[in-house]
Amino acid sequence: RTPLFFFSLFRHTIHWVKMQANGTTTTTTAAVAAGQERPQTELSCRNGAPTNGDSTGGEEEVTNGLPLPVSTAAATTNNTNNNGNSVGNNSNNGVTADDGNGSPQLDVSSSGKKKKRLTQSEEDVIRLIGQHLHDLGLNQTVDLLMQESGCRLEHPGEWDKAESDLNELKALMHSPSAIVRMKFLLLQQKYLEYLEDGKVLEALQVLRAELTPLKYNTERIHILSGYLMCSHAEDLRAKADWEGKGNVSRTKLLDKLQTYLPPSVMLPPRRLQTLLKQAVELQRERCLYHNTKLDSGLDSGLDSVSLLLDHTCSRKQFPCYTQQILTEHCNEVWFCKFSNDGTKLATGSKDTTVIVWHVDLESHSVKMLKTLEGHAYGVSYLSWSPDDVYLIACGPDDCSELWLWNVQTGELRTKMSQSHEDSLTSVSWNPDGKRFVTGGQRGQFYSDLDGNLLDSWEGVRVQCLWCLSDGRTVLASDTHQRIRGYNFEDLTDRNIVQEDHPIMSFIIIFHLVVLRFQGVHLWDLQDRVLVRKYQGVTQGFYTIHSCFGGHNEDFIASGSEDHKVYVWHRRSELPIAELTGHTRTVNCVSWNPVVPGLLASASDDGTVRVWGPAPFMDLPEAEGLSGTTHCTVLSCL
Repeated sequence: RTPLFFFSLFRHTIHWVKMQANGTTTTTTAAVAAGQERPQTELSCRNGAPTNGDSTGGEEEVTNGLPLPVSTAAATTNNTNNNGNSVGNNSNNGVTADDGNGSPQLDVSSSGKKKKRLTQSEEDVIRLIGQHLHDLGLNQTVDLLMQESGCRLEHPGEWDKAESDLNELKALMHSPSAIVRMKFLLLQQKYLEYLEDGKVLEALQVLRAELTPLKYNTERIHILSGYLMCSHAEDLRAKADWEGKGNVSRTKLLDKLQTYLPPSVMLPPRRLQTLLKQAVELQRERCLYHNTKLDSGLDSGLDSVSLLLDHTCSRKQFPCYTQQILTEHCNEVWFCKFSNDGTKLATGSKDTTVIVWHVDLESHSVKMLKTLEGHAYGVSYLSWSPDDVYLIACGPDDCSELWLWNVQTGELRTKMSQSHEDSLTSVSWNPDGKRFVTGGQRGQFYSDLDGNLLDSWEGVRVQCLWCLSDGRTVLASDTHQRIRGYNFEDLTDRNIVQEDHPIMSFIIIFHLVVLRFQGVHLWDLQDRVLVRKYQGVTQGFYTIHSCFGGHNEDFIASGSEDHKVYVWHRRSELPIAELTGHTRTVNCVSWNPVVPGLLASASDDGTVRVWGPAPFMDLPEAEGLSGTTHCTVLSCL
């Protein structure tokens, strides 16, 4: 690729596109000399294959409506077929035929007519393959492919024609302003190259007479004018964050210009790679069991996946299997919650204790770390501070106290109560980790780490609450079957969600909220619309806590009064897994935020179950490259 190409592509691409649009016919010099006018009614590569053996006599051969260089046209004159026979002047590339050895050969008829023309999709595929091979440096292979198919990827030209060619592209642009933006990019490159070459007067002329009259991006023009003061090329490149004159900066310029050109004129950069990534990502999005971070990112390329098979994840890779049963509690377990870093699990029980467990992120095993005692009414809600240093424990409806523990030392930092007649049953941390808000029978209260009351909002019974990431707004569900937003800075409140039944608990991730009452509902907080109602769960008498989790928070898990754990994909109303093993109501489910395949559930049967993938899987199935289990709605037994 010569440097001239980066600035003169337009003249030749314009010629091709305009002729395609207008249906203009061309006639080769050789055909005229032979007394034959050969119309070329379509100028795409499907019928614009380079002629084999047409003597041009020094003139240019027309291919795809674009002039071939003399050297290229001359080179095609001496082409021979695989039998060693020269192809006549009037022969074109046609349908391939078998030579007896199973190898397709050019089938050229005596009349010079091709038996088959490439379709538009075939032409697109050839161009995509050619571009990809070129990016890999296989230029000779590209030349052979383009020569036989008749496609062209690049065309030489002259720099001084680029700006005038832009004006001819106006009719092809979807946006009239696109030409202005393209011209600005070209002139900016021209201006910087003049400065680097020390041609200050020429650069100043470009700035005053060409860039400024565009009346586009005035702020950028002011910045460009400051580069006139640069004393040397290195200073210019540093201040302009520019690679300097050469192939690197011009390639980047071409990539920017390509975004404005129709793909029929020029393919976007690395188009085949983009299409393959999109295909892989779409397969993963449609895979209901895809739940791994190991190959979740495609930013580094496609090396981590196989393109030879469709993406499938087996049910055995999903956390459907009991890996561990924790039996250290001696009564009903009401709540469980993983820490933000995933290394600890806290469980609260009717037995008045909180047990903190250590989670091994490698083996996924869970071991008891310490026990926090003294919660006279039991523990029905837990919340980790953002840095996982503190843990707040709340009791049931008849409990008016709240405990703030330092998990690292095991010491009680604060024990607070607003009123002996009140109950504090829910809590949420402010993102700064220095304040928290509690909710109960009288309303909600903002406090610091020492239990000092900072602010309050009373008058309505709060069932559950959540501090938003803005640090100002608290969402709270109340007895009016709604979620309301409260801003503690400007003291304003507004309705967010209105339901037909009391909202006993809810969780928020991104802009989505999952509600628990007599079912599980997914709401979009931005649009304030009900997105989905999930089926299968049973609830009527107890408060049950759900959670988001898994890869990209794509899954929702919830306990149920029928002793099961239900798991849904966010976009599927039916459960993709029903986890059995508990013998009484499952009160709470928590998904490890670091290990997508680790799930914990707390039950009235006095146990905490840790769920994970199947303990034994063969390697291909573990990698998701094979296996007969497709992504369908199945129960895990």
